[in-house]
Amino acid sequence: MKWDLFINGQRKEAARYEPLYSPYSGEKIAEVAQADELETSLAIEAAEAAAATMAKMPAHQRAAILSNTVAILERRKEELVRILALEAAKPVRTARGEIDRTIQTYKFAVMEASRIHGETVPLDAAPGGEGRMAFTLRKPLGIVGAITPFNFPFNLVAHKVGPAIAAGNTIVLKPASQTPLSSLVLAEIFQEAGLPDGALNVVPGPGSVVGEKLVSDPRVKAVTFTGSPAVGIAMKNKAGLKRVILELGSNSGLIIDQGYEITEELISRCVLGAFSFSGQVCISIQRIYVHESNFDEFVRKFKLQTEKLTVGDPLDEATDVSALISEKEVRRIQDWVDSAAASGAQVITGGKALNSRMFPPTILSGVAADEPVSCQEVFGPVVTVAPFASLEQAIAEVNNSRYGLQAGIYTNDIHAAMKAAEELEVGGVMINDFPTFRVDNMPYGGVKESGFGREGIKYAVEEMTELKLISIKLK
Repeated sequence: MKWDLFINGQRKEAARYEPLYSPYSGEKIAEVAQADELETSLAIEAAEAAAATMAKMPAHQRAAILSNTVAILERRKEELVRILALEAAKPVRTARGEIDRTIQTYKFAVMEASRIHGETVPLDAAPGGEGRMAFTLRKPLGIVGAITPFNFPFNLVAHKVGPAIAAGNTIVLKPASQTPLSSLVLAEIFQEAGLPDGALNVVPGPGSVVGEKLVSDPRVKAVTFTGSPAVGIAMKNKAGLKRVILELGSNSGLIIDQGYEITEELISRCVLGAFSFSGQVCISIQRIYVHESNFDEFVRKFKLQTEKLTVGDPLDEATDVSALISEKEVRRIQDWVDSAAASGAQVITGGKALNSRMFPPTILSGVAADEPVSCQEVFGPVVTVAPFASLEQAIAEVNNSRYGLQAGIYTNDIHAAMKAAEELEVGGVMINDFPTFRVDNMPYGGVKESGFGREGIKYAVEEMTELKLISIKLK
């Protein structure tokens, strides 16, 4: 099937198309349009033309469009699940969870569209401010350029498109090269929901062309990006005064403190956090630090539960783990695991690619801190485990990273919990849960090389609006 660009409310043929293949089977799924600089400029032009309409649209109308979108998503849920399974190799049970979260994210956008407000400012708190009243308003920025990754092609798009529309902006969306179909379907869903033509434009294509144009074009007032630190940092350096929101890499750490019981629930959470969607999750557990008194028990139970996972076809209801997004990623992960093993790490389970597309859930111990599987972002089904003697040591190990998105700690000690909350260098600390925990209304983002700005609908709305002060002299 041929998929065109989506510009100004309609499909538009592109000068060039590329085949899209299933990560699991290697079969051709579709021919997808690849936007060039001119076609990207046309999308920006359409968004610019629609910007005044969106900025003047009453909040209740924006909320109604988002509500209509929710209804259509709910009606077409199984169709969207199948798209996820085909283009991303996301197991259908996991894909249903993503669509459910996507629907919830747009529901939050409905709520936030209706409560964007400012505050009164007591000017008479300063000498010379007497006889005046002041208040703030939040105004839409205009055009938002959104660049999204492959791993959550519906929900991470929702975290950019939802708040942009709620705030009255227009959007030019560049989806990931491997998962463009979800965004192209979404554009048609929004059109059916009543979004004005030009308010949402979808232009698949190379980041070096489409992404560069979104960053450099002065008509685009903000860029929101989820992806690698290298690309995000380069983008921020080029953006000048343009608003930039970045959600970048991670290698999330989890601490299991002394005296915390190694329950089946804990093990299940660790397996889910480490291996869901083959570990291709920004806050996937990559490093687990267990107090030495519980280390052997944890490793034994963790290995046993991990080996029960079913690896296979993403369209099979029984599948837990399927193919990685590309064969290149399988080769990279194999190289990293082999490097760790050559340096003395022990492979507890897994460790060898099943074929050119699939890598099994893998647990390593005794990994040197400078090995890529420890200090870089694996973004695959690999987790390292290590014992620790003191909480100070565990916190230092988690902080020994260029990343700082989220971390978790299981503990029975409130003092340990608060120490971790205070000292872990991350954007979010999950106490008595894994770092992979996220609900879609919480502020989400990292420190260090994990990002800049915050997502979560309310917080993203703030990022995508300009604060304006109004002062009135009364006498």
